[in-house]
Amino acid sequence: MKTLTIYDPPLCCSSGVCGPSVDPELVRVNADLEWLKSEGIEVTRFNLAQQPMDFAANEKVKTMLQEAGDDSLPLLFLDGHLIASRFYPTREQFSALFDLKSEQGCGCDAEGCCS
Repeated sequence: MKTLTIYDPPLCCSSGVCGPSVDPELVRVNADLEWLKSEGIEVTRFNLAQQPMDFAANEKVKTMLQEAGDDSLPLLFLDGHLIASRFYPTREQFSALFDLKSEQGCGCDAEGCCS
């Protein structure tokens, strides 16, 4: 099973989808992560505001934070290898990384979805 580990910037809650003004990008990311989970991908997220010790425990993350500060966040690792920094991939990018078919943007219509 492939594992996606995300080190998020400081967020108000574990997903960032809370409070009076929700960032639409975080809503999209959460939907994409739920989709990955439904496809059998293990997803783990760490929030700098709530889990700073998890950031300090990962040498790669700690080094990147020391070099670039929290501007380097989010950091995304696929099976321990850095795949993205400073942005969240789109569903199409996640699809390619995990060799999955996405229902978004693949040409699905009333006749069916791409194969």
